[in-house]
Amino acid sequence: MPRQSVEVSMPDGTCSATVHIADGDRPRPGVLMFPDAGGTRETMRQMADHLAGLGYVTLLSDTYYRGGNWAPFDVATLFTDDAERARMGALAVELTNDRIVADAAAWAEFLLARPEVAGTAIGTTGYCMGGRMSLIAATGLGKTIAAAASIHGGRLAVPDDPASPHLAADRITATIYVAGAENDSSFTPEHAAALEAALSRAGVAHSLEIYPAGHGFAVPDNPTYDAEAAARHWSALNDLFAATLAT
Repeated sequence: MPRQSVEVSMPDGTCSATVHIADGDRPRPGVLMFPDAGGTRETMRQMADHLAGLGYVTLLSDTYYRGGNWAPFDVATLFTDDAERARMGALAVELTNDRIVADAAAWAEFLLARPEVAGTAIGTTGYCMGGRMSLIAATGLGKTIAAAASIHGGRLAVPDDPASPHLAADRITATIYVAGAENDSSFTPEHAAALEAALSRAGVAHSLEIYPAGHGFAVPDNPTYDAEAAARHWSALNDLFAATLAT
């Protein structure tokens, strides 16, 4: 898929990003992809290429842009190396809900202004930390987001966390798809039940599934990558976006 490097004007500076353009001579739906805690890197760009191959103009942006020229992480050792985990935490802690929503608004505006993009609303998807960001964006952008997916996202419905996205379910107008992982301490059966209840109470169209795979199953450079589960999630995303986004 054609891939373009771009710079996006943001609330707190300028963000590097890539636009992954679907083949064809007509505008296609736009999707914003939130990377996992490892941030933007070639693996995520290849995933954005894949989504573009399904027919969606995909924007993959540097969620850590406030950190300047941060050194890339090695996802294979990120969570076992205390120093690297601390460095990642220092970048991630800057991502308050208000900042996530403001950043998502800027990325959505940029994406919708592209001549390759059809419609007035976009989809979002995210992985791990990005899955949580995808849902938070949906709580803040209203009808700008028609569909939002969280793939092995964590901390989606934590009762004692005032920033938990499930607490703002009544502000979501998007269709929601959540793919959780088995035995995931960041998204337990109790969290899944709380999220399901919150979305149902708010009348949000949604689907929540638990995949028989580990946290990180969809991202190829993750040690827990599962090819079968990854293929299943691509099919689910295609179904979600085909049903909700303008073509």
